[in-house]
Amino acid sequence: MLQSLNSILEKLMPFITPSAVLIGVLFSGHLSPFTFLVPWVFAFMTFSGSLSSNFQSLQKAFKYPLPLLMALFTLHLIMPLWAFGVGHLIFPDDGLTMTGLILSMVIPTGITSFVWVSIYKGNIGLALSIILIDTILSPFIVPASLSLFVSQKVEMNIGDIMSGLFLMVVIPSLIGMLCNQITCGRVKDTLGVQLAPFSKIAIGVVVAINSSAVAPYLKNIDSKLLLIACAVLFIALSGFALSWLLSSLLKQGRETKASLLFTGGMRNISAGAVIAVQYFPAPVAVPVVIGMLFQQVLASLFGFLFHKREMRANRIIKEAETTVF
Repeated sequence: MLQSLNSILEKLMPFITPSAVLIGVLFSGHLSPFTFLVPWVFAFMTFSGSLSSNFQSLQKAFKYPLPLLMALFTLHLIMPLWAFGVGHLIFPDDGLTMTGLILSMVIPTGITSFVWVSIYKGNIGLALSIILIDTILSPFIVPASLSLFVSQKVEMNIGDIMSGLFLMVVIPSLIGMLCNQITCGRVKDTLGVQLAPFSKIAIGVVVAINSSAVAPYLKNIDSKLLLIACAVLFIALSGFALSWLLSSLLKQGRETKASLLFTGGMRNISAGAVIAVQYFPAPVAVPVVIGMLFQQVLASLFGFLFHKREMRANRIIKEAETTVF
């Protein structure tokens, strides 16, 4: 029953987060008092998602480091710079909105990218390695990036952000990996299977509660909110396109390209929303919460386009081989 529920929820991923944002806005008065629960729910999500990881997957990543380095380069250099440029161009006098745009790009890759990599038969070991390494580095990379780009625009407590990332992301990830290691992978087929659907439900819970915290800024749809939405959509779309382009230029195989497409394009947007709500003024969270509307939908769209492109490429290769022989 849990496996069936998990399969249904996987198919509904493009709709879960937008629906949760809507629920959070509509029922903000009932949900906003539960903001204190979000870090704990998120820690559960991270633990559940990490039960598929183990330390052996890191060995291959370090043995052939180019895809890993390319993913980290895209995640934490190119895209934050791109978000900074777009934000500076569109919102030059709005430091809070700029901070939100940059925050949505400096947070680590999304744990749910593993789901999409699995669906499109990518390199699962590489995806897990990127997620793991980026997650472990996040308490250092995120505050450093924010200090570099926005420290003069918005006051923030770097120590609190680092400790929050350790408690919500790093420690649950390491515990999940240790469970996998100790049980020789059996835990992902037992406890992992049982927790998987609840983890996806938890995504909706986190998104709804975080959305309720910024509901006053989302209820009034004006020209500025629409402009923020367009900017967020453009930046997010650029991340997927750039990851796909770079993996193609570096002539990576199909499985590696699929892994880089999703790990490079997706972000742990729920973690970004938690950080924004917990440690910044509410307007900073607006671009991050809006990003939740687009991420799973874009992942579905680019997965479809990637599948069509690779199918066509394989067909052309087979036709060429048939002609030659």
